[in-house]
Amino acid sequence: MAAKGDYPIPKFHFMVEWGDGFRVGFTEVSGLDFETEVIEYREGSSKKYNKSKQPGLTKYSDITLKRGTFEGDLDYFNLWKETYYFQEGNKTGSKYRRNITIKLLNENHDPILIWKLENAWAKKIQSTDLKADANEVAIETMEITHEGLTLSEK
Repeated sequence: MAAKGDYPIPKFHFMVEWGDGFRVGFTEVSGLDFETEVIEYREGSSKKYNKSKQPGLTKYSDITLKRGTFEGDLDYFNLWKETYYFQEGNKTGSKYRRNITIKLLNENHDPILIWKLENAWAKKIQSTDLKADANEVAIETMEITHEGLTLSEK
């Protein structure tokens, strides 16, 4: 078993790699969770008056990525557009699906924890809200769905 540190890991230093090593900067990543459904079963002739519980299918949450809006940068929209045009039949294959790697980094910029998403694609893009009296950075949000999540160390 790996040696444990003396302090909890800070969560503010991370990196997201989209596809083949393409790095995208984000201010927030959420939804890195999964859940195994419970299957309850009871045989009719069982002498116990309760159901047995067994592991069923695993469900993966959608991942939400947030970042600042930059002038002339339509990457979020273009990623979603690839998915939309594929659904419309204008593209062939599954080029719009990508594997995504999310790395939590230490102070030396080395990965401590690594999450890998399989066959991820953008399902929702949300532009920033506009507010005349606000003093905030414009933040855009992308929600992605995927078909698998693995977690590993280093």
